[in-house]
Amino acid sequence: MRIPLSILDLAPILRGQTVSDSIAASVALAQRAEQHGYRRVWYAEHHNMPTIASSATSVLIAHVGAHTSEIRLGSGGVMLPNHSPLTIAEQFGTLEAMYPGRIDLGLGRAPGSDQNTTYALRRDPAASESFPQDVLELQAYLAGKTRVPGVDAIPGKGSNVPLYILGSSMFGASLAAALGLPYAFASHFAPQALEPAVAAYRRDFRPSEQLDEPYVIAGVNVIATDTTAAAEEAFRSVRRTLATGLFGRGRTFSDEEADVLLSQGAGQHVNSMLTHTAMGTPADVRRQLESFRGLADADELIVAHQSPTTEGRLRSVELTADAMESVSA
Repeated sequence: MRIPLSILDLAPILRGQTVSDSIAASVALAQRAEQHGYRRVWYAEHHNMPTIASSATSVLIAHVGAHTSEIRLGSGGVMLPNHSPLTIAEQFGTLEAMYPGRIDLGLGRAPGSDQNTTYALRRDPAASESFPQDVLELQAYLAGKTRVPGVDAIPGKGSNVPLYILGSSMFGASLAAALGLPYAFASHFAPQALEPAVAAYRRDFRPSEQLDEPYVIAGVNVIATDTTAAAEEAFRSVRRTLATGLFGRGRTFSDEEADVLLSQGAGQHVNSMLTHTAMGTPADVRRQLESFRGLADADELIVAHQSPTTEGRLRSVELTADAMESVSA
């Protein structure tokens, strides 16, 4: 049995593209992933980011679900402090009713935005402090065991949509272990605490109704191309995009301007985010992913395919799946 591969799709709005183009690309990506045996595709909730189109996560999942037939779809994740647990239970209960047995609900504690955006979402900045309680309330709605007298999630009640805790620190690891839930580590952009967090999760895990044994999903960037030169060029483009997205304050940058930004300090931050990146030909990517899987002690890899073009992302999906076909789990 090969190592389970999944995809994290940030629904990027590429240079010169529209939101409609991005959504069409997400559909094509999920279809290609389904054809090549990926287990699931997850979409991340981000707000007020001009290059990301996955803010309305449940709506995007519903659209992609209508254009696929088997692959699991979910959130990677819903930022629960931005929402009431009842609302998310209803949304994902609806999705489960539409696509039975195909829906995942990954939950994060970060707001996925800045303070002004948090205000615009009408959320309390301190809402993240109640994240553990909100997870339990949400889980109860989905199990049909509401913690709020007289209030059920319709749809959602009894759907038992599986929950996953997302994180990049010891907090998420400890919570996932205590609740007996799968743990997904965001090592594709926040690699620092990967090894100690996974070790703590496995050590402290308590079995639950959903899960008997610990289960770790680790995020990793991939740029799989037909040639080494193509991978290197794509990597340069990815670094520029990250630098301008994080430090460009909404401005449009030329490649030359982005390179200056990288040289002035943004490069160190971007390089840290991309610590876990497998890139090159299929043989290169296979070797690097096998090494990363051992480092992360992961049961499943969730891949963020990075490329400046939709065609490049689709090709990376294919090449990575083919390269990992015979790698044992």
